[in-house]
Amino acid sequence: MAMVVCEPCRDCMFTDCVVVCPCECFYQDERMLYIDPEHCIDCEACIPECPVEAIYGDSKVPEPWTHFIALNAERSAVLKVLGRHVTEKQPPLKARV
Repeated sequence: MAMVVCEPCRDCMFTDCVVVCPCECFYQDERMLYIDPEHCIDCEACIPECPVEAIYGDSKVPEPWTHFIALNAERSAVLKVLGRHVTEKQPPLKARV
């Protein structure tokens, strides 16, 4: 099982969650964060840190957002190659506008 970043992160992108991740498995593009399911150890440390409640265990993702399970896997793989790894807190996307 892995954690999954879902719809509430889109165009928001608080990075409080990346700081507590012991596996450093977060990646980002210009719109949101993604969790690499291959490296996530399912510790759930990121869940309470997300102020918009965007992170769920893959078996607990709400039905309308189940496509985010595959999206996190796909995007994190691409972003890993592009060097879009994020491990430090950054201003949220809304604050960067």
